[in-house]
Amino acid sequence: MFPRGADAYIDEIGRLINLKDGSVRTAIDTGCGVASFGAYLMSWNIVTMSFAPRDTHEAQVQFALERGVPAILGVLASIRLPFPARAFDIAHCSRCLIPWGQYNGTYLIEVDRVLRPGGYWILSGPPINWQRHWRGWERTRDDLNSEQSQIERVARSLCWKKVVQREDLAVWQKPTNHIHCKRNRISLRRPPFCHRTQPDQAWYTKLEQCLTPLPEVTGTEIKEVAGGKMARWPERLNAVPPRIKSGSLQGITVDNFVSNTETWQRRVSYYKSFDQQLAETGRYRNLLDMNAYLGGFASALVDDPVWVMNVVPVEASVNTLGVIYERGLIGTYQNWCEAMSTYPRTYDFIHTDSVFTLYERRCDIEDILLEMDRILRPKGSVIMRDDIDVLTKVKKITDGMQWEGRIVDHEKGPLEREKILFLVKKYWTAPAPDQ
Repeated sequence: MFPRGADAYIDEIGRLINLKDGSVRTAIDTGCGVASFGAYLMSWNIVTMSFAPRDTHEAQVQFALERGVPAILGVLASIRLPFPARAFDIAHCSRCLIPWGQYNGTYLIEVDRVLRPGGYWILSGPPINWQRHWRGWERTRDDLNSEQSQIERVARSLCWKKVVQREDLAVWQKPTNHIHCKRNRISLRRPPFCHRTQPDQAWYTKLEQCLTPLPEVTGTEIKEVAGGKMARWPERLNAVPPRIKSGSLQGITVDNFVSNTETWQRRVSYYKSFDQQLAETGRYRNLLDMNAYLGGFASALVDDPVWVMNVVPVEASVNTLGVIYERGLIGTYQNWCEAMSTYPRTYDFIHTDSVFTLYERRCDIEDILLEMDRILRPKGSVIMRDDIDVLTKVKKITDGMQWEGRIVDHEKGPLEREKILFLVKKYWTAPAPDQ
């Protein structure tokens, strides 16, 4: 799909929609292959969640992570994507082989859920421009025409506007609110709005053939952005996210957000004073924050040449992943009593903040540590924050795993019960059976 290279392909998209003004920051690429789309968008200051199953192409998601590009294993089937509603500025599919028009548009309905108000869906490959390519695709004209008609019909039912179709690219735009959509349900043949599930609920949540409602707007202006207008990147990183500004997250205020951001600036600076490799440019690339909260750890590293997969545990008291995306960062949901949807040795660095306290009496410490060991590359590093009693137990186990580690005081001093454990996974091989 990129005969002139992914950079030229993205340049063509940039001529159809504005990728340079900071209004587009987060993207999702379904059926990502080796994630060339996401890799080349980095130079545009756009961070992409590359998303694909393990398939016949020999584990392309693993290749993406080895390139240092954000990626996760997954598939659009019967369960929601593990992301909150209104997360991505762009959703992209290039020959991703997803039957968008079938099953009453269920898969496009899910794309609509994770796409922000005013966001774009970009499609290339079959059936776009079938009049030119149908012979090479070895499909009939009628078949391809029918597929495109189905997609167009579903997009209209979601109240999307087709912005442009030029050669092999087609672009649709989601409305900024649902005022028009509610007024014209019958003429649009719109699916009903969802009422049984929360928009951000996305862990083992079944797909539904209903439209995720956007937050109500105060006036009658068609262009008013549901949920609140977001600042452009890079101001977006530290601007108060709309979900917090609106008071929709219980117990999280504007002051909490500002304080959290400042706290993590100090903490990361303290980390770097102990871990010279974290301060070293190019030493780490793929970072994982196992309990990201508001994304403060990732925000403090935004000027470093790294990317952070921000995880919000499904057991967290408040679902904050939507805030992380509103800051222009990326992440996913995870239950750390289960395996993460990634390949072995795919992260260079793991950060945990009170993860073991959170999972106390939910599952064994050993199980979480073994999963961390699986996804951490040899000679990769870990920084853990937790109660001293918890970290003492953890260190006994990691010593047996042949990880090197040391416990240091909290950045506020030795009187704090919370301590910090610095660890490095040693490179070693199991002895031969006869030894």
